[in-house]
Amino acid sequence: MLEVKELEKRFGGIKAVDKCSLQVEKGSITGLIGPNGAGKTTVFNLISGLYQPDGGEIWFNGDRIDGLPPHQIARKAISRTFQIPREFKEMTVLENLMLVPQYQRGENFFNVLFRPWKVEKEEKEIMEKALKILEFMDLVHLKDEYAKNLSSGQKKLLELAKMLMSDPQIILLDEPGAGVNPTLMKKLVENIEKLREKGITFFLIEHDMDLVTYLCDKVIVMNKGRKMAEGSPEEIRRDKRVLEAYLGE
Repeated sequence: MLEVKELEKRFGGIKAVDKCSLQVEKGSITGLIGPNGAGKTTVFNLISGLYQPDGGEIWFNGDRIDGLPPHQIARKAISRTFQIPREFKEMTVLENLMLVPQYQRGENFFNVLFRPWKVEKEEKEIMEKALKILEFMDLVHLKDEYAKNLSSGQKKLLELAKMLMSDPQIILLDEPGAGVNPTLMKKLVENIEKLREKGITFFLIEHDMDLVTYLCDKVIVMNKGRKMAEGSPEEIRRDKRVLEAYLGE
């Protein structure tokens, strides 16, 4: 589904990503691990269009997407979360979700004035979809709470809920377990597994190897901007090169 070929990104004299190539299979949960500074989040930023690559190619479902702006990449059903959640703090949980769908009729002044019934009908449909997703994510009891008041774990669940409003084919998760307590982490893992059963592909960055081992079908290891290893979680745990990269020789 997703293929990165010889990807490069420089920041001044530093090569953050150095001819990195990797693949994510459709329907899989693929982990991306590596020590701090390995280039993992930079790869996510390149895939999602936040950064423009200095070399290489990115392909999604047979289409080349490197160089496209983020909004065009999002329209291809690629969604991502961030290590630090980016909720709309002064909006309610429900409003955070209802803002996501693109090209809403209510955004057009002409429709608001002359086709208010269409605007109202669409808004009702969007609200129903948002409430179903919040129920699935076990957040519906917080629908009227301001997003800024949620806990770190609840904000991670909200981020995932917002992604579902855009009907993604693949979700890029940047450290979903960071700052999440065990109870909410269990809920997050359950939701990821259920969504994979519905056909959504996941590509995630994570430092918690227990979580990676439990969730992922395949793990890709980056070090110094390059892919250094790839395999099942069990194979990666036994790879001496991976241990050296994390712990030093």
